[in-house]
Amino acid sequence: MSIVITGATGQLGRLVIDSLLDLGIAPVELVAAGRDQEKLTALYESKGVRTAQVDFNDADSLGAAFRTGDRVLLVSGTELGRRVEQHVNVINAARKAGVDQLVYTSAPKADTTTLILAPEHKATEEALIASGLPYTILRNGWYSENYAAALEQARHTGKVVASAGDGKVASAARSDFAAAAATVLTTDGHHNAVYELTGDVAWDFEELAEAIGTVLGREVTYEAVDPARHLAILTAAGLDEQTAGFLVALDGNIRDGELASVTGDLSRLTGRPTVPLAEALAPLA
Repeated sequence: MSIVITGATGQLGRLVIDSLLDLGIAPVELVAAGRDQEKLTALYESKGVRTAQVDFNDADSLGAAFRTGDRVLLVSGTELGRRVEQHVNVINAARKAGVDQLVYTSAPKADTTTLILAPEHKATEEALIASGLPYTILRNGWYSENYAAALEQARHTGKVVASAGDGKVASAARSDFAAAAATVLTTDGHHNAVYELTGDVAWDFEELAEAIGTVLGREVTYEAVDPARHLAILTAAGLDEQTAGFLVALDGNIRDGELASVTGDLSRLTGRPTVPLAEALAPLA
């Protein structure tokens, strides 16, 4: 039995591999799977893990990476609009191979939320459940590191500008989510379970500005704007209309409370509190 990590060359995938190694899993028991052969080679040379070059669009490459009894982590893809098809390719290859467990990184409350990111995750969850594979769904909440751009903005302007109103976000560090995935992949009792993973504290944007100010060592304030003004600011900064509209919609979701829930599932799985906001942002400074 091997543990296969798809998206192993991405930010979350690399952290999952580190967490598994920290748990004492032998490198030879791990398979880092991804598209970029150069990055895979670097993982092999630095970590000693086995590697497999796979493409979510290439069913043959996926089939070659999985074996009967494997535990597989499907880190959700990044190509918006194509993810359902790609994820189904992974699910089908895993089913044909007879893997023991497929763990999927989904979105918060994917089956009921209005979160703009959720529809592709909802469809993937439905396909995974229908496949008959033993599954675990990790509904990953917001990454604190998603505010890297806000930190850079504050570095130069002293402001965090957003249209999230007084909405709250129960974020956690990527390392928290990686540790939870490693736990699920190495312990029993998680088959056909769904976990809502959130940080231990829900913060508002005034608190985000304060945390960024602490990290940068300067005063930072939160400038709340309406969605139309926010869209204009983002497009004036050079973002295309589609990307800017997506970010404004996300702030609308936050304003509506879609990322505010604190469940405790994440810290229960990892056995430790989630990383505080300022601590998670500090490496970005």
